[in-house]
Amino acid sequence: MANFDIFDTIEQLRETGDAFCVTTVLRTADATSAKAGGKAAITRDGQILGHLGGACVQRAVLTSARQALASGAPQMIRVKPSKTVVNMTDPDGVQTFKSGCPSGGTVDLLVEPYQHAPRLVIFGESPIAAALAAHGALAGFRICLSDGAAPSPEYVRFSSDTVSDLGIETRDFVVVASQGHGDGQALQAALETDAVRVSMVASRRKAEVLAAKLIAQGMDPLRVARLKSPAGLDIHAIDPHEIALSILAEIINWRNTDKTRKANHDEKSA
Repeated sequence: MANFDIFDTIEQLRETGDAFCVTTVLRTADATSAKAGGKAAITRDGQILGHLGGACVQRAVLTSARQALASGAPQMIRVKPSKTVVNMTDPDGVQTFKSGCPSGGTVDLLVEPYQHAPRLVIFGESPIAAALAAHGALAGFRICLSDGAAPSPEYVRFSSDTVSDLGIETRDFVVVASQGHGDGQALQAALETDAVRVSMVASRRKAEVLAAKLIAQGMDPLRVARLKSPAGLDIHAIDPHEIALSILAEIINWRNTDKTRKANHDEKSA
């Protein structure tokens, strides 16, 4: 690894848009090839870029990295000789992994997941779509906006035909704000993504009619059941910016509620 620089590697991984973990050696005891302060980046597909020690440490790090990426929370782990492991969690609460390496050393590591901000994917060219994009960007979301909307170099552009190229994940949010212009096609494309949260700027009756049509055309009712309409919290919003704020407030509430639920689940599982 001549001329290897972990911080350059981390920056390159950030630019790819994919999630990864950064693992740091915090402490070592007895003989070990790992050294305190050592760092490595762990990619989603299991590559270890950097030096953390031998095979026993690497196996533990890969397992912990998968857990950290799934939960979105950092983890401190300890790798120590098998004969000294009584429980898989030490008295200080650190998750423990058994090491069969002959060196007999103990290594404490911090595994930190890095994930880009969730995407806010907005279908439509309406004033509400433009306002939601602007407010969403200020709130830290990565904005994906329909091709025909007002130009902005800050946003990723897509169409109903190319939305699958975005690689939308369950933690992303999708809003249909087409408001009478290709509503059915936009809603179908939105519900075909993997986003758990899909909302639509429309009356409840209109959304029900469009959803029923999609089911009649063969869409899985479970996919359609994700739809929330009207989009947004009821704050008696009137103009596009107020409506956009109500939608964004609902999305932030969903995001933070999901985070809290996941954190509580992880604590109970630990």
